[in-house]
Amino acid sequence: MTRSNIELGDVTPHNIKQLKKLNSVVFPVSYNEKFYIDVLEAGELAKLVYYNDIVVGAVCCRIDTSENQRRLYIMTLGCLSSYRRLGIGTVMFQHILNYAKVDGNFDSIFLHVQINNEGAIAFYKKFGFEIVETKEHYYKRIEPADAYVLQKTLRNTNSNASGTNSNHNHNPAHSNGHVDKKEKKA
Repeated sequence: MTRSNIELGDVTPHNIKQLKKLNSVVFPVSYNEKFYIDVLEAGELAKLVYYNDIVVGAVCCRIDTSENQRRLYIMTLGCLSSYRRLGIGTVMFQHILNYAKVDGNFDSIFLHVQINNEGAIAFYKKFGFEIVETKEHYYKRIEPADAYVLQKTLRNTNSNASGTNSNHNHNPAHSNGHVDKKEKKA
């Protein structure tokens, strides 16, 4: 149960099926083939997480350049329920935060979280994220359909800091944002 057992690995054509299976178990939404094609091109922004050499989680992000800002968008960050509370989510988030800091050119990090996903909301708030918007009817085939936009500002900008009403045309299924499906750990 030490963090030394947690390792990040690249997403490749050889292990993409493991990511697909993991996402189908962890998230209440489905991801289309374009999502996985984009993930294969994402480099450091997409990682599988291994705990004692077993794939137990993954993080997938992309760069969003809408609204005259350069932001890091967390498409998915999730872990199998039986491996939660072991620091795995923190390792994934720290990887993304380090990427953003080394790059040095991001205004913020943001994601969408289903409004009833209290575990995810608490997780992100622990790292300084704030709820900046509620998107009604964001999800298509799950209830509740509304999502919060959570954002962590990395630098001050001249534009509206909570400017998360982006006009990018992405599939809402791409952007669940976090961990809980509808199951709760006993």
